[in-house]
Amino acid sequence: MLMALAAAALAVQAVPATAGAAPAGSEVVTWGASADRLGEGVPDRGYRLVVHTSVGGNDLRVRLSNAFGDRPVTFDSAYAGVQSAGARLVRGSNRRLTFGGARSVTVPAGATATSDPLPGRTAAGTDLVVSVHSPDAAGPATGHGMAMQTSYVSRGDHTAEDGAAHWDGTTGSWFYLDAVTVRAPSGTGAVVALGDSITDGWQSSTDLDRRWPDYLARRLRQSAATAVKGVANEGISGNKVLADGAGQSALHRLDRDVLSHPGVRAVFLFEGVNDIKAHTGVTAQDLIAGYREIVQRAHAAGKRVVGATVGPFKGWPEWDPEAEAVRQEVNAFIRDSGAFDAVTDFDRVLRSPYDHERILPSFDGGDHLHPNDKGMQAMADAVDLTSLDRSAPAVT
Repeated sequence: MLMALAAAALAVQAVPATAGAAPAGSEVVTWGASADRLGEGVPDRGYRLVVHTSVGGNDLRVRLSNAFGDRPVTFDSAYAGVQSAGARLVRGSNRRLTFGGARSVTVPAGATATSDPLPGRTAAGTDLVVSVHSPDAAGPATGHGMAMQTSYVSRGDHTAEDGAAHWDGTTGSWFYLDAVTVRAPSGTGAVVALGDSITDGWQSSTDLDRRWPDYLARRLRQSAATAVKGVANEGISGNKVLADGAGQSALHRLDRDVLSHPGVRAVFLFEGVNDIKAHTGVTAQDLIAGYREIVQRAHAAGKRVVGATVGPFKGWPEWDPEAEAVRQEVNAFIRDSGAFDAVTDFDRVLRSPYDHERILPSFDGGDHLHPNDKGMQAMADAVDLTSLDRSAPAVT
């Protein structure tokens, strides 16, 4: 019954607009995932990609990315529908996407392509399925490696099918898709979570949307305190603020993964532990300079920036007193410098009252660094929702 309602929400008939009138509402990102290199592209392969929307709205659009490609890639078929179970879609929900009125699009190396608006409404909290096929994919593929979500793979083009019969492979990554937007009520905004593996959701439950940004999206959906309703999760496992490695650094990917999304009111910055624990000589002042640059660039783009303190990780193999000293200095800056428009103190949320250098055992996902589902929810619960809105006063 719930899936049928979701399908109806996605597939409602569009109301014709008055000739020459601009569409009502604001385009807002409802889902996002940071782009990275994902091995080699495979020709004549289809991907059925399962994502979870945050804010609801009309005129759904998807963005396909070839950011890390070294040659053009063509998508000759793309559809959007609603998940029923596994690779099977709710009957009648799967609809073709077009690009500039065409059924196919060729995306140049290093570029993105955004689909035309799909008439109708997409509900908040929908398990949306975007199916794409490329006849000529080759060279470096672009996508998001650690999705914490099962998606599906086919040989040949089966994007138009509701059924799962030809989608006999699975993947834990999102290929080529890096954003979904909707036209939400006027004034609606979004927040982008810029982070590493904790934001990416490692140690949360796969296929259950229990990353801390997912819990935050559910809180925002139920809140009347702010018009920020969209959430884009731009975490990359192993990511650093300063150095490329596991994905481009936060500094290098800020424009593409954060500032390019429509409707963004706030950037939620929660990164730094990988810079610290890598023992590459990064000092607290180095990391602080990186934070300041991100804040400056986000402010120049008209966005608020919420800074989050770096959580405890004693017990992780790379922890030592020297790394801990850097973490403490960095956290003092985040809390007290006034550089951020607001602060969320994830360190205080996650740490044990008996040893502030360790994560609380009931929040520990098992490796002494990554929170479990309970810890993820506690993080989201600690965010002052009004701090995400540009019109709100700074909250510390």
